[in-house]
Amino acid sequence: MVMSFRVSELQVLLGFSGRNKTGRKHELLTKVLYMLKSGCSPAVHMKIKELYRRRFPRKSHATMELPLLSVQNAVAHPSASASLALGSNPQLHYSTSAASALVSPLLSPLSMLTPKRELDLQHLSPPVHPDVKMRRLPFYDIYDELTKPTTLVSSNGQRFEEAVVTFALTPQQVQQICSSRDLLLGAKGDHTVQVQLRFCLCETSCPQEDYFPPNLFVKVNGKLCPLPGYLPPTKNGVEPKRPSRPINVTSLIKLSATIPNMITINWSSEYGRNYSVSVYLVKQLTSATLLQRLRAKGIRNPDHSRALIKEKLTADPDSEIATTSLRVSLICPLGKMRLSVPCRAVTCTHLQCFDATLYLQMNEKKATWVCPVCDKKAPYENLIIDGYGIPVFIVCVCVC
Repeated sequence: MVMSFRVSELQVLLGFSGRNKTGRKHELLTKVLYMLKSGCSPAVHMKIKELYRRRFPRKSHATMELPLLSVQNAVAHPSASASLALGSNPQLHYSTSAASALVSPLLSPLSMLTPKRELDLQHLSPPVHPDVKMRRLPFYDIYDELTKPTTLVSSNGQRFEEAVVTFALTPQQVQQICSSRDLLLGAKGDHTVQVQLRFCLCETSCPQEDYFPPNLFVKVNGKLCPLPGYLPPTKNGVEPKRPSRPINVTSLIKLSATIPNMITINWSSEYGRNYSVSVYLVKQLTSATLLQRLRAKGIRNPDHSRALIKEKLTADPDSEIATTSLRVSLICPLGKMRLSVPCRAVTCTHLQCFDATLYLQMNEKKATWVCPVCDKKAPYENLIIDGYGIPVFIVCVCVC
């Protein structure tokens, strides 16, 4: 089977097994054969079968249930490798009756399929799951991964592509969604436990941000899913773009453990750029919850701020200008109000703090995660409450 794999499939298989996936095709094939020869887990064998089903969707129904060839025979006998590429197994010893009993249940339903049904079965063949990881969103806790990051494969070089993703909910997941309806969030009574659809670039180098494919249209169970509106272009002649963010499809799914849900995705393909889609079961959090978790992380030792003050006041022998004083305001640069929870990112080098409550509330409305003091990235995981500013704030309150 592996002898018929293309470079992309060999790379997916090596990445799945945690091995180096760089090199030419013959080098990748040598690595795969050596991996199988040295012994591998059943999960790797299942991955090979999955990739083979993707490569040959019609042939795979009759061949997937047969065991894999021994790699020792494949390396020692090239003829056996050729048989491997065709999906046959002349080296295996099994009775004719057992083989007939194994293959006949698979062939009988296929023989009754019409060409259209065979095309639909090929269209819904198992997708490729690359090692793509989505960046964690602070305002959502992931309960479950309903569909792993799946490559949106372009076929036949067409301009407009279509892909179908299916998933099913368990009874426990249905109960979690139904019991999370919160009438306090709005007049529509949104669910706090949601089914979330996310798109990103198909890159494995680092956790990916949300990124929509061009000309994206999504249907959930045949109903058109509303997407974020287009942003006005900043320059004349520039094509407007949608703000890429997670899509809540809870209102369009079937809250049943027996009926699967189908998501149809249409997009425009781009040369040299692939996309990935994934579906998650998440719980939506509020800014108050994030503030509580930030307090639970603890307060940064005031000695860090004291050391930073000493560093800034230390005279630089190579500079003619010396810093003799530092000015820090107790007014939050966001709300222009007195600080209640002095906070800043651990990556910031300034002493000025901003109010954690206002910062989280603003990012709850529109997530930017940019420090209001230095305009640098200040994600939630880098925030820390400044222990040096708390006693100063308490003294000022008592004086007033």
